[in-house]
Amino acid sequence: MLERLLGQLAGVSPLGEVVHLWQRDLVDDERCGCGDRFSACGFWQKVGVEAFGGWDAVDPRRVHELAAAVERTRHIPRLALGRKPKGLDEYAGYYSKVYSAAAAVTGATAVVDSSKHSALAYCLRHAPGIDLRVVHVVRDSRGVAYSWTKKVMRPEAETDEEMTRYSPSRSALLWNAHNASFGLLGRLGVPVLRIRYEELLADPVATLRNLATFADLPEAAHEMSFLRATDDGYVADLGPSHSAAGNPMRFTIGTVPLRRDEAWRRSLPKGQRRLVGALTAPLLSAYGYRFGGTT
Repeated sequence: MLERLLGQLAGVSPLGEVVHLWQRDLVDDERCGCGDRFSACGFWQKVGVEAFGGWDAVDPRRVHELAAAVERTRHIPRLALGRKPKGLDEYAGYYSKVYSAAAAVTGATAVVDSSKHSALAYCLRHAPGIDLRVVHVVRDSRGVAYSWTKKVMRPEAETDEEMTRYSPSRSALLWNAHNASFGLLGRLGVPVLRIRYEELLADPVATLRNLATFADLPEAAHEMSFLRATDDGYVADLGPSHSAAGNPMRFTIGTVPLRRDEAWRRSLPKGQRRLVGALTAPLLSAYGYRFGGTT
């Protein structure tokens, strides 16, 4: 949702989860957020030419090999210490070229990569030419755990393929690892802006303006006419996007209500709520969440 909202701002080009571009788009030729296959999307083909002289010049297998060597959660400690593993510069270079090309094609001031991998942010920290700004969105771990248990189909896939699911305990461990990693990234000098899920939905106008300032976007980016307040909260008018991969919401166009999803409070079994809460208690407290579930 945040990526889609940022994509409505002047000077911003949302790219989706670029970390998945190399397999889902270059190899599997899945659908872009605009609805076209990657190979038929005019935007992404222009980006490929600008970045590499064409996507045929990119070997996805090589990118995958580099990712396995440098972009893993277990590599974060040495990346944090400034120890650059072999292949890091080459791997980060692929992303740098995509970002620069997308900015050139669209004339954007900033591009948004909504990849969720904290290890990728540590790799990009070392990439020349990238002015890295990290938006760290946090949500109650129990809500995240419930979301990861739900069966959601991937509409862009050719087969009946589901989005990844995790057990509540596995979700809790991942929630701890990724959130702690983003917190450490801020202490290493990377600009990190933390936003709570509830704050975004309560006042998206103020949140997005804060983000626009954080990203040094032009004054025009502070214009928020696509957001409208109603008696039931805010709604957003979303146009098409060229999101390479990510949540099925990237295909949504039109008016979308901005509502907090609190289904976990009634649908996540009490025992699982307690387990996730106990496993994530220190960070839950640090982010302003209570063990009882209220904020």
